[in-house]
Amino acid sequence: MRALQRAGADTVVTADADAARNADGLVVPGVGAFAACMAGLRQVRGDEIIRKRLAASRPVLGICVGMQVLFAEGREHGQRTPGCGEWPGIVDRLEAPVLPHMGWNTLCPPAGSKLLAGIGAGERFYFVHSYAVRSWPESAQAADPVRDRQAGQRMGAPLLTWAVHGQRFVAAVEDGPLCATQFHPEKSGDAGAALLSNWLEMIR
Repeated sequence: MRALQRAGADTVVTADADAARNADGLVVPGVGAFAACMAGLRQVRGDEIIRKRLAASRPVLGICVGMQVLFAEGREHGQRTPGCGEWPGIVDRLEAPVLPHMGWNTLCPPAGSKLLAGIGAGERFYFVHSYAVRSWPESAQAADPVRDRQAGQRMGAPLLTWAVHGQRFVAAVEDGPLCATQFHPEKSGDAGAALLSNWLEMIR
């Protein structure tokens, strides 16, 4: 909340459905386990709110586990938990010599990224996680006509930003009104502040 306020946004932390549905932009944060985060989200019908916002092309930003729950499924400690299903893919444990992945890391952003516009190559962002989406299904690179009818701006393949910790994983996704970061922009200094400013410009 404070990071968005510093970037110029008027913010409120809420579990009120009407406020979440009607906000100019909705941020879905998350911390801890995928299953617990999904349980909390469903308790306030957050998954329905996200789906309805995207059907109306209204912006949503997921951060950390708030990004992970946007995918089809999370697998932690032998437990499989359905996610919001906005993107195909499985959130699974990273294969790396040191976990959690805690600290600063560089990104490999795609050409045309709006979230990372104006942020120099080699900038570092702050990560705290042991789980991530390690591959993007080939079928998801094609446009989904059903999804496109439901959310007019979500056309074609999403823009994927990758990072590496032991292995490659999805660090950010830009998909029309739906964006997400595995890293914490609010903990990422000037680079994170620039990303949040970019997102606010995208939703204005």
